[in-house]
Amino acid sequence: MVLICSDFHVIQKLQHFSERFFYYMAHPTHRYILKWSKMITPKVRHLAFSREDKASFSFVAGQFITLHIEGPTKILHRSYSIANTPQQDDTIEIACAYVEGGVATGLLFGMQVGDPILASGPYGLFVLKEERPARYLFIATGTGVTPYRSMLNDIKERFKHSHPELEVVLILGVRNSKELLFAEEFVAFAKANPRFKFYTCYSRETSPVTQSFEHHGHVQDLLQSLNLAPLQDIVYLCGNPNMIDDTFNLLTGMGFEKKSVRREKYLFSH
Repeated sequence: MVLICSDFHVIQKLQHFSERFFYYMAHPTHRYILKWSKMITPKVRHLAFSREDKASFSFVAGQFITLHIEGPTKILHRSYSIANTPQQDDTIEIACAYVEGGVATGLLFGMQVGDPILASGPYGLFVLKEERPARYLFIATGTGVTPYRSMLNDIKERFKHSHPELEVVLILGVRNSKELLFAEEFVAFAKANPRFKFYTCYSRETSPVTQSFEHHGHVQDLLQSLNLAPLQDIVYLCGNPNMIDDTFNLLTGMGFEKKSVRREKYLFSH
């Protein structure tokens, strides 16, 4: 099953095709109304919606919704990871990356407060499970960081109650500092929760870094410096398919089992 995440991305599920197909078909479509939107990087728009019928929206952190967009000849489906926490049950937030000529880009970047859109969901199995690893490693590029933002409250609860010895590392890869998404929130969360570490990797930044969480290079470079423990760590990968494939091969080559490396690929689509 292939699912589209923003105009720039397609989420391609790699396992459980038939299970996810029937799960996808089981969810009805509803009208959603834009509550607010804002640019959070030069090319990424952050949008919030609520159901027109005022009903609450239940989901698990890490899941996504599918927008139903009227194209020139047919209805197009574009899927976006939910960016907010499940505790905000009347709101769905997404982050959309701009693509020149993209159908979803044209719609979402042009929407005004009060405008409607059709959507269905939630879908997806890229979620936290009931397990007790020594450490979670959340790796993302670009808008692939949105499901991890959705997981912050769940992580906080595990720190406080069910799994106080847990450690979590989030690494976000972007081309330069202007493309950082939600960095202030992740930095603040790390300060409030010492077992949570946040790092960024700039693949095309030429200026010297000024913050302790900033690094030059790719996420794979930083990952190898974290004393990985294949029998104790669980890794989530979300975003660019090249990053995911390279990191997956790196990790399995180090002894990680495939089931300990969970993947959500974002691919280009108009």
